[in-house]
Amino acid sequence: MFLQSSFMGILLVIIVTFFIRTCDGQLAFRFYAQTCPNAESIVLSVVQDAIARDPTVAAALLRLHFHDCFVEGCDGSILIDNGPTSEKRASPHQGLRGFEEIEKAKAELESACPGVVSCADIVALAARDAVALANGPGYQVLTGRRDGRVSNIELAAAMPDVNDSIQLLKAKFLEKGLTEKDLVLLSAAHTIGTTACFFMNKRLHNFFPNVEGVSSDPSINPTFLPGLEARCPKDGDVNVRLAMDSGSEQLFDINILQNIRNGFAVLASDARLNDDETTKSVIDSYFSLPGPLSVQAFEVDFADSIVKMGRIGVKTGFQGEIRRVCSSFN
Repeated sequence: MFLQSSFMGILLVIIVTFFIRTCDGQLAFRFYAQTCPNAESIVLSVVQDAIARDPTVAAALLRLHFHDCFVEGCDGSILIDNGPTSEKRASPHQGLRGFEEIEKAKAELESACPGVVSCADIVALAARDAVALANGPGYQVLTGRRDGRVSNIELAAAMPDVNDSIQLLKAKFLEKGLTEKDLVLLSAAHTIGTTACFFMNKRLHNFFPNVEGVSSDPSINPTFLPGLEARCPKDGDVNVRLAMDSGSEQLFDINILQNIRNGFAVLASDARLNDDETTKSVIDSYFSLPGPLSVQAFEVDFADSIVKMGRIGVKTGFQGEIRRVCSSFN
């Protein structure tokens, strides 16, 4: 009788523990191992196919994850398309891509495991796979996010902006529970992808609006400035695109930090990292190590930062929903 009671007690603890872990808001590695065991491989297959067709999709999926997490948390709110007031219409989100790939992965997952895998998790997994396929580090993704039920253009007002001061950038990251080191490492995601001349206008042509004869950011290396101005001339086509990591825009590597150190940063927000004592020391720390060790340290730290970012404001347990289609609420 005692053994039977003990066994039943242990079984009850296991059941209760499982129930609490499932419903209390915890993320977990391989959250879908039992409910949708092929979830991560399905997402990977979609991302592989997309990048094989168009290598620039890697940067698009990585950027989509960042933009999702910084507004309302990592809850798939960036994916909602409910008209002109939806979050994705906000100015800071201009140029975002990757929505089709997320929807394709969702359709395949709904076919395999209906109503199980959230769109928010698909975004996080797709970003992880995109980084790895672009020569970046592999890392495990915590899953178990639920999809949010809010998507509002006004909520994107606090997004980090390319023209923010370093003090404001640090404040915006701190508000999300991220450090100065996280700011450097997540900005280093600009190692892949492009930006539009729209985001370069102030830095190249109106950096000192009240100083006659001085129009560009003085932190730009003088040998680099003419090329930027030729690519993005004043009153030119604001939709022209240029690499954010000159010479290495399709490879995820530490070159972006070297470019920032040497005045070859493309975005003003990246350049500001070299102006601040704290963020500059983070950048410099990687170059105080021998080559292979600096790359390894950078990759490990980037993985830590993006996993940390992926926990911002998550909805779990009974919060939110599991959307049937990522672009609309249930």
